[in-house]
Amino acid sequence: MEVKVFKTNGQEAGRKVTLSEEIFAVEPNDHAIYMDIRSIRANEHMGLHKVKSRREVNGGGKKPWRQKGRGTARAGTTRSGVWVGGGSIFGPVPHDYVIGINKKMKRLAQKSALSYKAAESSLVVIEDFSVDKPSTKSLASIINNLALSAKKVLLVTTGSDKNLYLSGRNLSKASVKPVTDFSTYDVVNADVLLIQENALAGLERLTK
Repeated sequence: MEVKVFKTNGQEAGRKVTLSEEIFAVEPNDHAIYMDIRSIRANEHMGLHKVKSRREVNGGGKKPWRQKGRGTARAGTTRSGVWVGGGSIFGPVPHDYVIGINKKMKRLAQKSALSYKAAESSLVVIEDFSVDKPSTKSLASIINNLALSAKKVLLVTTGSDKNLYLSGRNLSKASVKPVTDFSTYDVVNADVLLIQENALAGLERLTK
């Protein structure tokens, strides 16, 4: 499959690049995509939710009243969960939500997501570019030149570019990821995949 390369001004660069069939033309596996995204989203949970149990709240060292003779229910401590200010009963405690997924399935999921974008013509290749300093206006202008300002765009860069990352951080419909660090969720969550020309070579890692 061949696609045109565009310049940052929105014009065609006058050349085409060939997309690897091993990456952009595989039979999409929806279950692999589901499993990878499920793993990604679950692993984002910090799992730090916590309440105090009866052994962690203050007070309650002394028995509130005598065992019998008052005509009321027995009580051994004010830290009981049925008392106001007492500990929580069966409350949440810190734990992780990690869901593992093997490398083979993760790569299949990424290739499936990329193949969907290629099949839907939602993939745009742009020549490599960078910015001298963080500039949201500059990146927004490039996206606007490509008539993509109304869509959610994932820009995949050749390498880690801090200035480009900072330039896209304030754009609500754009995100910037290096080719070594994007995920299946990033691809699926975007309407259009905007990838720098030389970043295509970095995708070869998905075939290994």
